[in-house]
Amino acid sequence: MIEKSITLENISLTDFLGIENKNINQLASAFPKSKIVSRGNEILVQGDSKEITQIIDVLDALVNHFHKYGKITEENVSGFITQEKQEHVAEDSPEGLLLYGTRGTPIKVKTVNQQRLVESVKKNDLVFALGPAGTGKTYISVAMAVRALKNKEIKKIIITRPAVEAGENLGFLPGDLKEKIDPYLRPIYDALHDMVPFEKLGYYMEREIIEIAPLAYMRGRTLNNAFILLDEAQNTTPMQMKMFLTRMGPNSKMIVTGDTSQVDLPNNQRSGLKEAVRILDQTKGIGFVELNERDVVRHRLVKDIILAYEKRPDQQLD
Repeated sequence: MIEKSITLENISLTDFLGIENKNINQLASAFPKSKIVSRGNEILVQGDSKEITQIIDVLDALVNHFHKYGKITEENVSGFITQEKQEHVAEDSPEGLLLYGTRGTPIKVKTVNQQRLVESVKKNDLVFALGPAGTGKTYISVAMAVRALKNKEIKKIIITRPAVEAGENLGFLPGDLKEKIDPYLRPIYDALHDMVPFEKLGYYMEREIIEIAPLAYMRGRTLNNAFILLDEAQNTTPMQMKMFLTRMGPNSKMIVTGDTSQVDLPNNQRSGLKEAVRILDQTKGIGFVELNERDVVRHRLVKDIILAYEKRPDQQLD
């Protein structure tokens, strides 16, 4: 039998462990072959090598979650356990298929959390998808919007991003406003080109069946019968976020995606995404899905890069 431990630093034990240790008991129930004991600010785990590794991974994920959000819920514990036990969705899973792309390639969810995002959008009209780069939150959201359009569930798709200057000044970029903004929206175009044939995409955009625009263009509108995606939402201000969320009209779905660790706003401005999550987290009918480094589907190094930065979050880059 192997024993490992994890030390909880700068964490409220009551909030982390739960009332009467319900969070740890839930974790222990999921791994019955192992023993989990809480002693002061230390959690000891005894068992076989494979289960211990899984339990420590879940505990590390819960610690990171607590440091970000200040609390742990039963749903958080359950989600991380499920994710650890089934990191990837089976290739032949029928639930994983979203649609067929422009070359007949099936576009599927690839991880459990991506599947959770799909399920949350089915149940809720507004969903926040949070996670680092490469986790597929934008790509899966675009795929769901395209599927809804093809199935005639909605009449149009609206995709928007805040045009925040990350290292470049819009005023110094060449071209008219559309040409200045398009580079910020490039990932959206790339996703759509995978899913909608070139000529048909041009037809849809000409007739504004698919509309891609900067966030400022949403002001004053009511968006009915639409699938609306706000991407890179961490770069909205609280006022912009409230403006966007209140655009929702009848028979509409909204997905808000963002990475709260990559805010490009000036230092004196708060992130509208962070504030919205804090204000709305108890509101019924709104879904919250958190993706993490385990969901990264880009090059294998991307996952390692994300983990390395998370370990040293406060360091200034030269």
